[in-house]
Parts: sequence; structure tokens; C-alpha cells
Amino acid sequence: MSERHFFISDLHLDASRPHVTTALKTFLDERRDAAALYILGDLFEFWIGDDDDTAIAVDVARLLHDYQQAGPDLYFMHGNRDFLLGESFMDKVGGQLLPDPSVVEIDGQKLLLMHGDSLCTRDVDYQAFRSLARDPNWQAEILSKSLETRRELAQQLRKTSRDAGSRKADDIMDVTKEEVDATMASTGCGTLIHGHTHRPAKHAETEGNRWVLGDWDHSGWYLKLENGAIELIEFDINQ
Repeated sequence: MSERHFFISDLHLDASRPHVTTALKTFLDERRDAAALYILGDLFEFWIGDDDDTAIAVDVARLLHDYQQAGPDLYFMHGNRDFLLGESFMDKVGGQLLPDPSVVEIDGQKLLLMHGDSLCTRDVDYQAFRSLARDPNWQAEILSKSLETRRELAQQLRKTSRDAGSRKADDIMDVTKEEVDATMASTGCGTLIHGHTHRPAKHAETEGNRWVLGDWDHSGWYLKLENGAIELIEFDINQ
């Protein structure tokens, strides 16, 4: 039997969107024979720390733990919303946190995995925030605050992000070809898989193919790698 590897991102799980959490459960239940699942960032709409005790944090951790216990390997990458996911959560679900970017080899193919936000170099304001948010000292300061304070901060950051996004041109929030080419060339990978932009597609780039995952809402998206072939698949999500 051939091994199947799956890649998803940008589910933005949140208590206000229970249909997406239900869709994730169905997705996992139907793929318990997979070799591995790679979650390439923004699994959650926001993540305030591994001590989050909200129902959705507990429920999703249980879903992922049960899935990993069924056999598949489980890999995570930080996104721009859930960059505070830590080793405590990984231990809880049986997952492994990958650096961004990461190179993995599957079926003889070298794959470059990224969330994708670092490729959007025209968005100078966001890149400045990204550098701050990845700073261990800044993260430690945030995590030292109470859960309630962190929830309030997360809401403020979401509003700021929405307001900023509404004022930016679409091309500013997309990847830049120069950064894509340079990143692929530096790793020697002919295949790049990422999310973040919510623009699912396959692109022919200078160094190879770039696959972009979609976000989950009215529909869901995933990549399947089986027998060396990659397929980008969309499916309906019932609300």
C-alpha cells in the first residue's frame, strides 16, 4: 500500500467558526492511514500560549492527539497567528514543531515547507512585526502575562491586522518572485509548499513548482503527496 502525506494550513480555528473544527475532525477521521500530516501554520485564528484552557484549545488538542495515536506522524509550523505554539502543546498532541523554512525528503523528493509570510517582502510593516513576534524575549514577556490579558492583546492584534489588510493593495500581501526564487535556490529544492496568502494554486517558478495551500471556511484545501505525485484538492465544508 502506498504512503500518503498530507499538507494543510490556514484553518484559523476559532470558537466563532465551529464548522471548520468539525471539518477538521472529519478530515482527520478519513485519513488515519496516512503516513504524515503537515500543518503549515495558522491552525488557530490566534494562540495565546500552551496554557490556553478554552474549549476549542482543549478539543483540538484532543482531536490531534487521537489522530497521532492512530499512527500518522504529525508536524507543525508556526504561522502569523499561532507563533506562540510551543513544546508543551507538541507533547500534548504527539507532534513535532518544524522551523520555518524546513526541507523534508519524501518519496525521493526534496520539499521546501514554509508558512509563506516571510516571502511577502513588499509588506514592510508586517515584516517588522514578524521579526518582533519571533523574538524569544518578546514572546517570554507576552507569555508572562495573565491569560485574560493575552486574550485582550490577541483581539487587539486581530483588529490591527484586519484594519491594515483592508488598506493594502493585494500585491503587497502576496509573495515576491525574487524572494521565492532566492529561497528555493538556496535550499536546492524544486518544490515549495506554503500557505498564508489564501490564494491556492500551483505556480511554475524559476527553480521549480510552488504550491499554495488555501484557507478553510466555505471550503477546505489540502495537498496530497502519493507515489511521488502532488495534488491540490478542494472540498466543501458544511456550515
